[in-house]
Amino acid sequence: MVKKIDPQVSMIDDSLHRLVSYIDILDAIGPLNYKEQQKEFFANHYSQDPKFIYRQQDVYPFAFKRNLYNLPVDELLDDDLRTLYSDIIDSYADKVDQYKSIGSTDFFYDSLRYYGEPSAKDIANAHFVLHLPESDEAGEEVLYDAEALRVLLEQFAEKEGYQYQLVTDDSMIANALVAGTKVKLNSAARLSKMEAVALAHHELGVHLVTTLNARIQPLKILSVGCPANTMTQEGLALLCEYLSGCMTIGRLKTMALRVLAVRSLIRGNSFRNTFLLLKEQYQVSDERAFTITARVYRGGGFTKDYLYLNGFHLILNAYESEPDFLHLLTGKTSIKYLPLISRLVEKGYLVPPKFISPALRNPAPCSNIDQFVVHAIK
Repeated sequence: MVKKIDPQVSMIDDSLHRLVSYIDILDAIGPLNYKEQQKEFFANHYSQDPKFIYRQQDVYPFAFKRNLYNLPVDELLDDDLRTLYSDIIDSYADKVDQYKSIGSTDFFYDSLRYYGEPSAKDIANAHFVLHLPESDEAGEEVLYDAEALRVLLEQFAEKEGYQYQLVTDDSMIANALVAGTKVKLNSAARLSKMEAVALAHHELGVHLVTTLNARIQPLKILSVGCPANTMTQEGLALLCEYLSGCMTIGRLKTMALRVLAVRSLIRGNSFRNTFLLLKEQYQVSDERAFTITARVYRGGGFTKDYLYLNGFHLILNAYESEPDFLHLLTGKTSIKYLPLISRLVEKGYLVPPKFISPALRNPAPCSNIDQFVVHAIK
């Protein structure tokens, strides 16, 4: 049963949502001149690092933090609510620091403080994946361009009853991404059928699903998102790629290469040196190496991408062991807060997810080899 929300809780919830709803670091660090710089980098035979430019941001960290900490969270009577709101406020106070340094070397240190860096285990997992033999699964010749991908995504969303807006973007690094209920599609996307279906399960089946579920909650707190929810959200998305039968060794290798690219960034290597590391040591194509490197170096140095592989491992374990696993779909959650979220569902402050990722609802059979590979990632 949904609980009648106390006016003070509603006030804090509404105020926090209003304060942070425009914070979108991924949008802020999307290079405006990505394609032009890629073309120039290749034309110059990799001799000069790209010079990305970014949107001007009207974000004032000091005023933002002051408004956050003025919220009377300590007066909340429910311990779980008080903990969740306090932790989210602390998280956004750290996150907003990234805005003031976009495009400078300081951005790297703000990103490092927020997302952390790869551990020795992360590096070992990356090397394990990169030594796996690839089958022919990733070599499909039938490619989906942006228009074909748009049709596939629309059919996927219509079948599941999702409400969304799909737009095409000419300056994206990723093939697609979800921002709120807006699905952004890269106009230059070209994917195999398996990659296209995997992308639908990743972006719509998880990132859009958790947005839609968050929006039907009595409180807006899960639209704001749990602290450091990236690892959980991307882990869920990769899990659904796997359970849909669309996870390939090539896809896992991309996640592994991102880990090594982040390590290269942290070691002080230039964009060019990291690009050449991927190209020469790991035989990655020019375009793929540029995309991976650009993701890591955008904004001045963005360490988020090492989290995907570890997130997949953590969420796979939770899928197989946590009885309340589906509560992770209630919004932008984090595995660390799953027990707390489950208690808030029991108390009626939150409701169970309406939309369930189709790969979780009806998982495809997995081969013994695939099961061995994903469980070997520790």
